[in-house]
Amino acid sequence: MTTRRNPFAPRSLGARSAARRPISRRAALLGGAGLMGMGLAACGSDGGNGGGEGGGGETITLGYIPSWTDGLSTAYLLDNRLTAMGYTVEHEPITEAGVLYAGLAQGDVDMFPSAWPEVTHASYMEEYGDSIEDLVSYYEGAVLNLSVPEYVDISSIEELVGQADRFGGRIVGIEPGAGLTEATQESVIPGYGLDDYELVTSSTPAMITELENAIDAEEDIVVTLWTPFWAMPAYSMKALEDPEGHFGEPESLHHLGRDGFASDFPDVAEWIAGATMTDEEFGSLEDKVVNEFGEGQEAEAVEAWLEENPDVLPPVEGE
Repeated sequence: MTTRRNPFAPRSLGARSAARRPISRRAALLGGAGLMGMGLAACGSDGGNGGGEGGGGETITLGYIPSWTDGLSTAYLLDNRLTAMGYTVEHEPITEAGVLYAGLAQGDVDMFPSAWPEVTHASYMEEYGDSIEDLVSYYEGAVLNLSVPEYVDISSIEELVGQADRFGGRIVGIEPGAGLTEATQESVIPGYGLDDYELVTSSTPAMITELENAIDAEEDIVVTLWTPFWAMPAYSMKALEDPEGHFGEPESLHHLGRDGFASDFPDVAEWIAGATMTDEEFGSLEDKVVNEFGEGQEAEAVEAWLEENPDVLPPVEGE
């Protein structure tokens, strides 16, 4: 099996493009520590345009978790379009969803490019939602799942019952603070009586590595995954049916902003409100960023995607 490139580990996201925009790497965020008491100034406090028209060099900071490649892809897409509008864009890679929502609520980042606030991150929205602006639902039909490689002869979560030994008694998960982890641990495992399985959490890169190794050896493995995510088609994964609905209903992906974002950047908010994508359009973007170009070439991937899909997003004035 061909090993695929994984643009996952926390890293410098912009060495190749430092000349075109600054990249911020705050140690508090990269380490997954809470932002409370770190003394980080709100990113929009001296960069907001105060209701002006156009960028004029103001800075917008995008906070996202690089291993969740819907966020990685949309961050670089927004980077491209916001730069074209005259803004300076900073990237803030963060390792935990809770830290990201806290940072957004406090104004330490300006935008979360790809959030799951309706179901997966509902608990974070309950805690921080009053200080967050929902800018647009840009993609519909996102779902969480347990998945197995296509050669595994089961099709439903119910069929995992009594087969723990076959899978080593493990469900291989992602980050401990992910909404997918919470849903699996709190709803799916007890809901289907999978108490003889251990949910093993670490990170998305570690899960992908275990998955690759299992597929290379044609071993049985069950992992936590989601759609849209490039690994589903890349590894020919089969999402197990969830007949009792313990993962919840399909949801939309959203662009979220800090409190006051729309008033500080009205031109951006207006543009983002029309920046929606279909499943096919978003899938082609993520495939371009993650698989066709890969780590270190995200900006180039977005440029290529925009050339191939010139009419998907609203035009930017002046282009």
